[in-house]
Amino acid sequence: MTSKFENGSTRLQAGAKKFEEVTGGSAAAFVESFNDVAPDFGPYILEWEFGDLYNRPGLDLRTREIVIIASCATLGSVGFGALKMHIACALKAGVTRQEIVEILMQLSFSAGLPTAIGALGVAREAFNEIDAA
Repeated sequence: MTSKFENGSTRLQAGAKKFEEVTGGSAAAFVESFNDVAPDFGPYILEWEFGDLYNRPGLDLRTREIVIIASCATLGSVGFGALKMHIACALKAGVTRQEIVEILMQLSFSAGLPTAIGALGVAREAFNEIDAA
């Protein structure tokens, strides 16, 4: 049986290419990670977020990752999984560790100290995992 991913639209193919460029991970594995609960969700993310939004003009990849880090961090624990992934993506896009820390510290005023403390803990984990790899 051919999956939606393998038989993908141009948007899906563009999204898969951008996902792999940004994350360094496998788009197919990302899609497959949703198959047991929501098989259409992975392709939707690739089409919309990585196929449409990431390919829009106006922001370079570095700036997009800064925006995503700030957004995920302000969500608190709900966004921490995505925050961890996008910290690695941001580093790959040229954002420095110090800039990431400053972004998260800046959020302490608007998102609250507990949220910023949690986000800094996620950054520590991401940095440690990258250093250990």
